[in-house]
Amino acid sequence: MTDLPMPTIRRDVLTPDMLAASSCSTGLVAAPWTIDQQGPAYGPGASESDQIPVNAPVQGSIPEEYRKASDEELHERIARAKATLGDRVVVLGHFYQRDEIVQHADFLGDSFQLARAALTKQDAEYIVFCGVHFMAETADILSKPEQAVVLPNLAAGCSMADMADVAGVEDCWEQLGSVLGDLSTPDETGKMPVIPITYMNSSAALKAFVGRHGGVVCTSSNAEVVLEKAFQKAHRVLFFPDQHLGRNTGRAMGIPLEKMPMWKPNQPLGGYGNTADSLRDSKVILWHGFCSVHERFTVEQVEAARAAFPNVRVIAHPECPMEVIDAADEAGSTDYIQRAVKSAEPGTVFAIGTEITMVNRLAQQHPEHTIFCLDPVVCPCSTMYRIHPAYLAWVLEELVAGRIVNQISVPEDQARDAKLALDRMLEAAPRK
Repeated sequence: MTDLPMPTIRRDVLTPDMLAASSCSTGLVAAPWTIDQQGPAYGPGASESDQIPVNAPVQGSIPEEYRKASDEELHERIARAKATLGDRVVVLGHFYQRDEIVQHADFLGDSFQLARAALTKQDAEYIVFCGVHFMAETADILSKPEQAVVLPNLAAGCSMADMADVAGVEDCWEQLGSVLGDLSTPDETGKMPVIPITYMNSSAALKAFVGRHGGVVCTSSNAEVVLEKAFQKAHRVLFFPDQHLGRNTGRAMGIPLEKMPMWKPNQPLGGYGNTADSLRDSKVILWHGFCSVHERFTVEQVEAARAAFPNVRVIAHPECPMEVIDAADEAGSTDYIQRAVKSAEPGTVFAIGTEITMVNRLAQQHPEHTIFCLDPVVCPCSTMYRIHPAYLAWVLEELVAGRIVNQISVPEDQARDAKLALDRMLEAAPRK
């Protein structure tokens, strides 16, 4: 088969100085199974240079018939398998997925929306999650025991999620206890010393840790609501794994930077010159984690967009660095960005700081606007890119044959604690 096309940017609306000569990786055009054969790796894209855990899931070989099938044949086989399965299956797709996958999704959304979508199909036997590993884990936690959650490619992980693990967070919690006292008991004001908050982009094991310690999961769309609720119960929060979302949300709430120290795992008091006094004086303790896609955006890119289009409307995802958020006109989740584009006056010029595949889709869906990505270099999410129509066709046809492959199952005790944190997340509805 011919390889599916690499994402492209709206080069026609950019000045020569804003253009890059190539993508961030020459391997982007390669079919994912060539990467799968190499063992644990994030694959071509923004996070390909990030360190991956040695025990990260890998995807085994899929039958040759899928690897050699044409794009048209894969589309037909996916559609036929879905029609055969009918209401027995629901396919969930994240905004960052390839267009070739999105067209087959029953629900398209961000992590918060898809978590809710998983709850709406109580009669479906199978939930096929076209996203990444932590999303499929979340769907398994929230779904009924008799429902099976399938991830088309087991190697679709998340480098940000991998930047925080249970051992590192437990060590951090123990060190905080040595500074702040008993973390399980409220003080004379009735508040806890600290509450853990984990971003949705984290493993089920970390969600379970948060659930056990009275914390909550957040998404980029409800992070401010979650933090506000946490401060009603605790003096401070431990926020992981994304430092940028935590910092940007805290600043938007008026928390000064000096009260948001960084924590690097496996360092005494988290390194960064932290002291017992600075941790006691903190409000948000930020984990040393980030999204490699969103860290690519820079103030210089914002300035270049404004130079090319003085009337440009710059929207950045809150996973971007603080300086980029400050330089942008506004910040918001993937859903916020979608709604902003949809509701804008025709002729609006948008420069958007989020994953390239979604930006390109918005440009195609809204020709009445001029829409381009802040980063002119094609660099999609490495792991979202791993979900290819060949894998989706394979898992669906296996379900038709009565075989479940690539099932994601969270251990019962872990799922029980993680569900506590996820239920608290679902109660914290986003404001915008």
